[in-house]
Amino acid sequence: MTESIIAQELDTSGLLCPLPVLKARRALNAMQSGQCLLVIATDGKAPDDFAAFCQQSGDRLLEVQRDGERFRIVVQKR
Repeated sequence: MTESIIAQELDTSGLLCPLPVLKARRALNAMQSGQCLLVIATDGKAPDDFAAFCQQSGDRLLEVQRDGERFRIVVQKR
């Protein structure tokens, strides 16, 4: 687990691309620079989707961990 403090958690379990990224973008827009968002996702493409999203948005992808069928993805707002 990253040592960053999680400011908000977003559970997108059961949602498929592009919904997890769209919901995360909405959550990040309401957050302050430097805050971290933890996204729980079950879509197998979520790690790649979030990597592409962060590359485009400038936000930092701090962590991607698989926990069974779920992914824990931590994004830090730029």
